Amino acid sequence: MRNILIYALFFVAFTTSCAAQSIDSVQITPPDSVAGWYSGNPVPKQKFKVLPFIAPAVLIGYGFAAVYDHGALQQLDLSTKAELQEDHPLFAAHVDDYLQFAPAAAVYALNLSGIKGKHNLFDASMLYVTSAAIMGASTHFVKQGVGRMRPNGNGENSFPSGHTASAFMAAEFLHQEYKDVNPWIGYAGYFVATATGTLRMYNNKHWFSDVVAGAGFGIASTKIAYLVYPYIKSVFTNKKGGNFTFMPFHQQGSTGLMLSGRF
Repeated sequence: MRNILIYALFFVAFTTSCAAQSIDSVQITPPDSVAGWYSGNPVPKQKFKVLPFIAPAVLIGYGFAAVYDHGALQQLDLSTKAELQEDHPLFAAHVDDYLQFAPAAAVYALNLSGIKGKHNLFDASMLYVTSAAIMGASTHFVKQGVGRMRPNGNGENSFPSGHTASAFMAAEFLHQEYKDVNPWIGYAGYFVATATGTLRMYNNKHWFSDVVAGAGFGIASTKIAYLVYPYIKSVFTNKKGGNFTFMPFHQQGSTGLMLSGRF
């Protein structure tokens, strides 16, 4: 029962973050003519709002508090691990290695099926890459700085959970792109991300507070990316005569994406 309450509170924090953003954020709606992989039209800039960042900050703050706490928060980590391992001592499912990418994959699947999101695929891809860069850098340096032992004793890089951060980064990406198209699509990624974090604990790879903080890092990374990307893109599109394209390519022995341009 205690774990059910913990997970319920955990999910409430995520939906609060989404609700706050829908109330207090500037909407970005591309022109109707935007289609395909790339459009030279600039992405409208958002104004920084404090409210959407409150929930991620609380999640991250809770994680840091638990790392250095020797009281109730530490006991919650220990008791959660003990209960999960007692109920499922042989649990070893590694679907979380792939599940973390599912919300981002859904953005591409929906676009390719004709259900367009907020941005064309080029801008959406660059937003996802920007989010991943912010998330990867922030979690890497925090892992190195904190040096927390994993619950299974396999490494001192437990805090925060990188898989959970990646999953919630992708969930926020899906939410940003489709919250105005269909609210259920926008929120669906959070169910998948919550499952990813739960599996990290069942696999004895992370403490509860690692997962909570990872969610905060992931959500915040995507929110920051949506703030800074318009400025990054403007560096290229504001140059007179500038033109660049983004397209898939295939040649013998390799497949990938190609960015080409003229400045």
